[in-house]
Amino acid sequence: MTEAQPPTPDSTAVRVALWRALHIELDPLPHVLEDEIGLRLAAPAEGWRERGDMDPAVTSGFRASIVVRARFVEDLVADQASRGVRQYVILGAGLDTFAERKPELTSSLHVFEVDPPGPQAWKRQRLIELGFGVPEWLHLVPVDFESSDGWEQLTAAGFDANQPAVVASTGVTMYVTKEATAATLRRVAALAPGSTLAMTFLIPPQLLEAPDRSVIQTTEKNARASGTPFISFFSPEEILALAHEAGFREVRALATTEVAERYLAKQPDAPRPPGGESLLIATT
Repeated sequence: MTEAQPPTPDSTAVRVALWRALHIELDPLPHVLEDEIGLRLAAPAEGWRERGDMDPAVTSGFRASIVVRARFVEDLVADQASRGVRQYVILGAGLDTFAERKPELTSSLHVFEVDPPGPQAWKRQRLIELGFGVPEWLHLVPVDFESSDGWEQLTAAGFDANQPAVVASTGVTMYVTKEATAATLRRVAALAPGSTLAMTFLIPPQLLEAPDRSVIQTTEKNARASGTPFISFFSPEEILALAHEAGFREVRALATTEVAERYLAKQPDAPRPPGGESLLIATT
C-alpha cells in the first residue's frame, strides 16, 4: 500500500513564496527580502513563471506588498528580540522561511508557526527532505481553525502567555470573519505586557481612490474565482477601534505604501504596492 502524502499547501501560500522568489529575479538591487528557500519548498512545476498570477505586468505591485510587509515584520521581530522578547508566533505561517533564513536570530527565540494540520505536515516533510529539519526552537503547531482558535495548541507546544511575544498575522484577515479577527485581537491583547501584534488588513474598496479601488476589486474577483474569497474588509478606524476594545495599550495603522518607502526610497524603478492594504501595529 502506498503511503498517503500530506495535503499540499494552500494556493495562496505557494503564490506568496513564488512572488518572493520573483522579487530576487526581477526587481532591482538592493532587494527588500532575499528568500529563495520558499521556492525550494514549493518546488513548482516547470513553467511556473509563465503563470498568469506571476505576470509582472499585472502582479508586480502585489509582489512589492508581499516583500515589504514581510521585511517590516522581520525587522520588528529583530528589534523586539534585541529588547529581550523570546517568542515569535506566526498565525497562518504558510511557506514562511524566516526560521530557515535567519538562524542566527531565530535560534535565540522560540518560533511558533501555526497552520492547518495537513499543509503543516507537508511543510514538515519538505523541511526534512531539503535538509533543514525542524530544530527544537521551531514549533510547528497544527490547528484546525474550524474547531479551535489555536491558543490551547500553542500552550501545549510550549508557548508561555506570561512572557512577551511578537505575533504576526499577515494576509489572513481578509479570509476570515470579523468575529474571528476580533477574537484574535482579544487573545493577543491578553498576552504579557510588552507583546506586539502586526496584522495586515484590506480597506473596503469603496473607501479607495479609483485606481486602487479597481485593483482591489480585481484582486477580490480573482480570489473568489480561485476558491479563496475575501470575507472581511476593515477601515483603519474600525480596526483601531476593535484593537482598543480588545485591550491593547497602544495601536496604530500603517499603510503598506508607507512601509514600502522605508525600504524602496533608493530604488525609484522598483515596483510599488497598490493602495488598499494596511498594517495594524498594537502593543500590550
